[in-house]
Amino acid sequence: MASYITPEGFLKLQAEADHLWTVERPKVTNEVSEAAAQGDRSENAEYLYGKKRLREIDRRIRFLSKRMDELTIVHTTPEGTGKVFFGAWVHVEEVDGTVREIRLVGPDESDPSAGRISFESPMGQALMGKEEGDEVRLKRPRGDATLVIIGVRYEPKP
Repeated sequence: MASYITPEGFLKLQAEADHLWTVERPKVTNEVSEAAAQGDRSENAEYLYGKKRLREIDRRIRFLSKRMDELTIVHTTPEGTGKVFFGAWVHVEEVDGTVREIRLVGPDESDPSAGRISFESPMGQALMGKEEGDEVRLKRPRGDATLVIIGVRYEPKP
């Protein structure tokens, strides 16, 4: 299965990789060099911590580089934008009247607390292909829910 990501999500991953490579790694490398200059490295906490942090940074940079090569950036807006597809901003209303806006994104940029739901998640799968006015039934750990789609859009937030 292809791994999809929005252009905004890809830019965030790219910015993280760039920050780690151009800011964090040089800073930690400098700290490790300074700690090494202090003498006995076997009992030097700053040196040992710095080396560990450097390995973590390198591991994350490798992961991000590999992952970005595997991702497909979805730039297009589907025809007939009244339906919910990848990248859609969806306004839903719960039975209790609570209205919230969520965006269907790839798993790499999913953050439910920020309203970004993976299109592969149960909620994302339930919303895919639906349109304004449709009722969507969800099975959730805290109990079943019914949502009504009250709006679908694809342009970024103003």
